Amino acid sequence: MSIWFRPTTIEQVQATFSGVRDINLHLDIRLTEIGDDFLRGSIPVDERTRQPFGLLHGGASVVLAETLGSVASNLCLDTSKFYAVGQEISANHLRSARSGRVTGTARPVHLGGRSQVWDIQLQDEAGRLTCVSRLTMAVIAAPGKGMTLVGTEK
Repeated sequence: MSIWFRPTTIEQVQATFSGVRDINLHLDIRLTEIGDDFLRGSIPVDERTRQPFGLLHGGASVVLAETLGSVASNLCLDTSKFYAVGQEISANHLRSARSGRVTGTARPVHLGGRSQVWDIQLQDEAGRLTCVSRLTMAVIAAPGKGMTLVGTEK
């Protein structure tokens, strides 16, 4: 059984984000696969994402984890009424990566009406676990559906 609010293909998810000029474009984060209960994507280990010792920067791992969890979280919602925003993220860096692409898989731990919790596991190209992350998302009403975002008052 699928957790997504509406039937979704990876092509539809990719199309939603194509052309958006944000950190994901800058870091070449690619959304690559969607299943009934997971979203997968990857980030390169290159000059954009390495720290001075030549290893994948921990912050780049966290950006991939939060991207996957955030996109997946919002795919579970009727975004005409609600959307989810990051509330807290933690990451344990287990193994370094020096080259190739690191792939992350986001799966829900909890899908509630006011919050969601996601487990995101990152692996190197050899399938070795490099990072485990836990992301908590706050589910809030869309503007005009019960709340006003700061700075949008008329």
